[in-house]
Amino acid sequence: MQAVLCGYYGFNNGGDEALLASLLQMLPASVVPLVLSNNPAQTSERYGVQACDRKSLLAVSQALRSSQAFIWGGGSLIQDATSAISPFYYGGLMGLAQKLQLQTIAWAQGVGPLKRSSTRWLAEQTFRGCTAVSVRDHASATLLNNWQVSCTIAPDPVWALESKPVPGLWDLPAPRVAVALRSHPQLTPERLANLTHALVDFQTATQACILLLPFQPAQDLAIAQSIQPQLPGPSKILILEDPRQLKGVFRGVEMAIAMRLHGLIMAAAEECRCFALSYDPKVSQLMTELALPGCELTALPENPNLISMRWLEHYANGEPLAIEQIQSLIDRALIHRELLSQIFG
Repeated sequence: MQAVLCGYYGFNNGGDEALLASLLQMLPASVVPLVLSNNPAQTSERYGVQACDRKSLLAVSQALRSSQAFIWGGGSLIQDATSAISPFYYGGLMGLAQKLQLQTIAWAQGVGPLKRSSTRWLAEQTFRGCTAVSVRDHASATLLNNWQVSCTIAPDPVWALESKPVPGLWDLPAPRVAVALRSHPQLTPERLANLTHALVDFQTATQACILLLPFQPAQDLAIAQSIQPQLPGPSKILILEDPRQLKGVFRGVEMAIAMRLHGLIMAAAEECRCFALSYDPKVSQLMTELALPGCELTALPENPNLISMRWLEHYANGEPLAIEQIQSLIDRALIHRELLSQIFG
């Protein structure tokens, strides 16, 4: 059986690539994946799978017509907060797959926010037509339940992604602290300046080597490059294309300061202390569910000393998630794999 895998793939976004790697890891051996990608050659080489151009109507149509299943492969695909077009692209493909009578699976989804009535209607119709649905958070499950759509809820599949060691990581000075910031309207120049000042104070106090991790270099690299020259101690910008190595980085750091949802998940899964900077409800939900220390970006203190003091307190006295809690999250994340096994055998 061939299945088309559809997500935000091939854009060099570490979180979405991690979702693809997790899906490929969990897909039954009897299923041959065909990935819709923004960079088919890169996706094919990186994961050893068939891939086609997600922007080519002909290629996508041929992929659907030659397949027996269609999978929305994880993440916040159906939302209109960052793009009004995104839900129509993904919803349109799901609707077409359903018309072609493919088995259709919405897998490990984070649904919403949906601010427009048109996108809410489209989302409701496409989810109702799915063969099976799994979601990664309670807010998404509540929304689907309101639409009378049954779903399975389990933690984000990246919890269960196999990690890989990063060559040369252990040669960098210890202790190490990872920082994963992303471009966002809430990260104003003033807030970035305050975070940078706080990071300078934090490094001066801890003598830690700062690892700057651009999860999506097109958006995040400029931020890392603006911070690095201001740091008084050792630092390194790490650009890692393999999401399994990106997760593996956190095995070798003492603490992570992250905006990125999957930066926090990866760090927590690798027994790393985390401090969250939330720009989105999905990050705030994770903070609440795991009782992670952190701060809404909109409530970030204007005094950098207050920021660095919170980081230092967590660095000195904070604890990572308990091993038993991590294992529970991994075990429950594998429910997404069980769903695929039930459908495809």
